[in-house]
This record gives sequence, C-alpha cells and structure tokens, in this order.
Amino acid sequence: MRRAGFGHFIICACLLNVALPPAAADGLLGATPAPNKAQGDADRPSSLPEPGSPSAVIKPFYDRYGLELDPTQRDHFIDPARKVLDGNDALKKSGQGDCLDQNMSLDNAVADRTEIEKTFRMLQSVNGDRAIVVVQFIEAGAPHRLEWKLAKVGDEWKISDLLSVTGEWALSQYQCQ
Repeated sequence: MRRAGFGHFIICACLLNVALPPAAADGLLGATPAPNKAQGDADRPSSLPEPGSPSAVIKPFYDRYGLELDPTQRDHFIDPARKVLDGNDALKKSGQGDCLDQNMSLDNAVADRTEIEKTFRMLQSVNGDRAIVVVQFIEAGAPHRLEWKLAKVGDEWKISDLLSVTGEWALSQYQCQ
C-alpha cells in the first residue's frame, strides 16, 4: 500500500480550511464532537441528508461499511478514484489479492458501529460543480477525519477521491496494478 506523504496531509488540511467557512467547520476541524443524541433524534446532523446532495451520496458508505469496494457501487465514482477501485477489482479477479484496505470509509479503523454512530458527523461544502464532504467520528478512542471529494456529472454527484486527514492517505494515490 502506498501512502501519501506529510506534504499531502498539509495540503488536505489547508483545503479543508479554505473550502469550509469557519462557522460551518465547528466540531469537524476543531475540538472532538460531543456524542450525538439518541438514534431517532431529528436534529442528528448526519441522519437525513438532503436527497441529491453530496452528503446523500456519501451516507450509504456509513450505513453499510465496505460499500466503497463493492463493484455494484462503481457508478458513484469517477476518476481518479474509479481507476484505483477498478484496478483493485482486476487484482482480485486475477487471484493476486487486494491493494486496498477493507474499511477505507472508516479510515481503516475497526468497525465498532455503536461507538462510531455516537460521534459521527458529516458536513458538506459545495462550490459550483465541486463538493467536499467531511466526515468525522471516534473509534477506539481515536478521532478520524475523512474528506470525500465529489464532482457534478450531469445532474448527479460522483466521488472523485477519498482522503484521510488523520491517516494521511488518499485513494487516488494507491497503485493498484
């Protein structure tokens, strides 16, 4: 597995600060969030994203962990992310194994759904035909932040990359050959 270097982490952190207004970033880029209220609360920020929004494209990846590696979901991706995912599929079919971690949407953390759901936050920023969805959660006491990059293709949002701010990797930087 090839990881992005520290410089890439700095670029990601800067993009987050530029792409999101300071008030909108509270709780995502600052202090660790307090746990969400009960599961059914209507004010839970990540529970019901607006249909057709970038967040609505990302939410299923947290409803079903590992969905990003499911070939039936490939229509939600465009290059460079799709090229890497297709390369991973080709490696699997050839019997050579995988080049991607199984929990990419979880920043490669163990999937403790209860703990993740208590602290899960999602925030989107849209700028024309580009969007960033920042996801934050705590798992095993460690905070995780991921940045999903999307582009508008026709009237649909498509995922072009997934970056881990805390793990310092980007899907587009993997070499699946």
